[in-house]
Amino acid sequence: MEPTRPAPSDPSRAAIEHLARGVQELHPAYFALVMATGIVSLASDALGLGDAARFLFFINVPAYAVVWALFTARAILFPRQFVADLRSHQRGPGFFTSIAATCVLGVQCAVLFDDLRTAYALWWLAMALWCACTYGIFVLLSVREAKPSLGEGMNGGWLLAVVSTQSLCVLGCKVLPARFPQHDAVFLVLVSLWLCGGMLYVWMISLIFYRYMFFQFSRSDLLPPYWINMGAVAISTLAGTALSAAATQSPLLRGLLPFVNGLTLLFWATATWWIPMLVLLGIWRHRVPSCRIVYDPLYWGLVFPLGMYALATHRLGQLHAVAALGWIAKGVAIVSLCAWLLTFFGMTTRLLYLVLLWLRSVQAHRSTVETGPALPER
Repeated sequence: MEPTRPAPSDPSRAAIEHLARGVQELHPAYFALVMATGIVSLASDALGLGDAARFLFFINVPAYAVVWALFTARAILFPRQFVADLRSHQRGPGFFTSIAATCVLGVQCAVLFDDLRTAYALWWLAMALWCACTYGIFVLLSVREAKPSLGEGMNGGWLLAVVSTQSLCVLGCKVLPARFPQHDAVFLVLVSLWLCGGMLYVWMISLIFYRYMFFQFSRSDLLPPYWINMGAVAISTLAGTALSAAATQSPLLRGLLPFVNGLTLLFWATATWWIPMLVLLGIWRHRVPSCRIVYDPLYWGLVFPLGMYALATHRLGQLHAVAALGWIAKGVAIVSLCAWLLTFFGMTTRLLYLVLLWLRSVQAHRSTVETGPALPER
């Protein structure tokens, strides 16, 4: 009796299942791709690389749309996992990347193309997301009954709340004064956001530093989002320079100018202090072969702080006419561009591998259908 031939598997169905699994497991912090690409674009433009800045912008727009489409699909198709991330101390803060990504894209529109109308609309979208994430996620985490320990629940990703708040201030300085004639009311809101972001940083970095010093620290704990330790104060520096540059438009800001300039310099000095610390910890993490460097979406959380530090240092140097800061900014901008290229190469290589794997399964499926599976010999 001839043995029954197994039905060949459908590669298209397998590809759809693989895509669905990817959407189901999508990390909430994937908007960091847009944040990193946008800030490296702005840093390139500030340092005279206009063509590179526009090239990155035309990558960033479809990337923003695709990530939103994936997030929407995940919320509709996998609501349980989506809500579980909102209530997670480890993954919940990743949702703040949607705010920062929206603001960075808005700043790109305003700076690269003088498109203030689109930038203004993106500011309001970011503000709505900020209200939803700030009071939604923090309330959910506060009332959660089963909570992890500080060592398990606290990580650098929490500082994305600072980044999102300061990004509202940066974009707001670009688009709001021209829209509202009463500048003092506008700048009161923007200064308040800036100061709220600064206080959030003080609260959160105290817990993170405490975790560094008094909890067991393993290589797996030092994920790329720990670079947000530096990136959060770098974007606070950028927001401070934006407020200082706008001081001529507001009596309120003119009165606060010495305070704003002093606090901005404090933020920049803190960001600078973090860089050697993070580099040394990164060397410690990768000093053994068992800890390989492979593509991870979280690496976009490393690219963003580098680009942000370059741009913030450049603006600070312009504001205070310190030429040395311009040279520092150029060096870090080159590093951030190289880091973006490596991370983007890792992402595209991963996607290409998945496509080739699917094409190979399609070819094997067609061959099986045409010739039939080989029968075992008797």
